[in-house]
Amino acid sequence: MNDNEKILTEGGMVFKKKGKDENAGEKKIKFSDFLRGTHKSGSAKMRAEFKYKKALRNTKKKK
Repeated sequence: MNDNEKILTEGGMVFKKKGKDENAGEKKIKFSDFLRGTHKSGSAKMRAEFKYKKALRNTKKKK
């Protein structure tokens, strides 16, 4: 039997999903994620820095 006949008689081809990695949904934290607004003033950068550092602390606690 060739491949075509085998596929027709045995019910077709089966495609399985690829297994997911453990860290697939996890993304790296970047400073630019916390920097909001178009003005990019000094106070906005300072506030973003505090939020970034807090996020880094929280990721260390989870592990």
